[in-house]
Amino acid sequence: MEYQFEKLNAWQESRKMVVAVYQLLKKFPNEERYALCDQLRRAAISVPSNIAEGNGRIAIKEQIHFLEIAYGSVMEVYCQLQLALDLGYISDEDFRGIKPLIFNTSKLISGLRSSKVALLPH
Repeated sequence: MEYQFEKLNAWQESRKMVVAVYQLLKKFPNEERYALCDQLRRAAISVPSNIAEGNGRIAIKEQIHFLEIAYGSVMEVYCQLQLALDLGYISDEDFRGIKPLIFNTSKLISGLRSSKVALLPH
């Protein structure tokens, strides 16, 4: 038995992104453990969580709202990883490695949102 959200490609891809973020966080210096690391963890976890929560809502507008939050969290992850790159916490190779996961996740969320918007009465 599985929940409906588990079948969503956006949710599946976002889980991969979370795992990749957690792997990168191991490279951060200890002084960032309670600053940028925590912020990145929260933003990353927010993505699959909001996809799942939105999928559990009945109203299409609420589903869209949670997808928009998830998309915003993906953008937050991307921005924070760019900052980590600027600060030398991760390498160019690390960033290039996770970038496709972030891009695919955002693309899938955007597509899912568009499919929900199409269901709204015009």
